[in-house]
Amino acid sequence: MNNNNGSKKVKKMMLILSKATLDNAYACFILANGARMEGIESEIFFTFFGLEAIQKSKLESLHVATVGNPGMHIPTMLGGLPGMEAVATKMMKSKMEKLDIPPVDEFLEILTASGTKLWACKLAMDMFDISEEDLVDDLDGVLTVGDFYARAEGDGTHVIFI
Repeated sequence: MNNNNGSKKVKKMMLILSKATLDNAYACFILANGARMEGIESEIFFTFFGLEAIQKSKLESLHVATVGNPGMHIPTMLGGLPGMEAVATKMMKSKMEKLDIPPVDEFLEILTASGTKLWACKLAMDMFDISEEDLVDDLDGVLTVGDFYARAEGDGTHVIFI
């Protein structure tokens, strides 16, 4: 896809997921899946709290953040009331289901089957005492930040931080 300004076609999307709120995880997964559907390589690097999206014990309980989330359009005090996150999460999961968007665990399987690479951040794993056994079986491995950057080399690679 060359155009008049000399830009080159996107060849690889490198997505960094740093927070595993339901909205962030789905944004990341949808971008990775969309890349694969367009024939573009995609890889996801799960770091810090983003690791929860691939932790077997936590991936089914991801929620929507209602406090400090300007996209919620509700006052912070209201967002902090007991039960608000549960209500917002239930609403979002319901809307996703109506749009035929799979739950997190199934979406990860779809991504892997499509060729998306899933990487865990070594530093974050060490910080939070997480072992590879705690993570999904479809994980492609554990990388340092340097390893991640090495995988991002080359023309046509884009890095997105979520």
